[in-house]
Amino acid sequence: QVHLVESGGGSVEAGGSLTLACEPSGDIYSNKCIGWSRQAPGKEREGVAHIYIGAGITYYADSVKDRFTISQDSANGTLYLQMNNLKPEDTAIYYCAVAPPRAGAGGEWFGACNFQHWGQGTQVTVSS
Repeated sequence: QVHLVESGGGSVEAGGSLTLACEPSGDIYSNKCIGWSRQAPGKEREGVAHIYIGAGITYYADSVKDRFTISQDSANGTLYLQMNNLKPEDTAIYYCAVAPPRAGAGGEWFGACNFQHWGQGTQVTVSS
């Protein structure tokens, strides 16, 4: 079982930047993908960005392309999300998540990854 702990959320003005971090524990490398999802008030959770574990290939939602960058520290597995030029519509709870190799009940698809395990989340608030 993988345990995920997010940090780095906060409040910024539009145009500002934040970097989120996710510290995983457990066997993350048996998973297919690791990434970030977010849930804005009154909306469903949506995928933001992820990495295909082992291949290092990244995938982004269209809404964050060219503004957000996902990366992973190969030494300890910590996952990062660098968020630049933040907009009020980026306001949400951001979750770190992993996708096992096989899809499962209750999983959420983002690209070719079926995310099934999430951390507790960290709040990001962007004011206009």
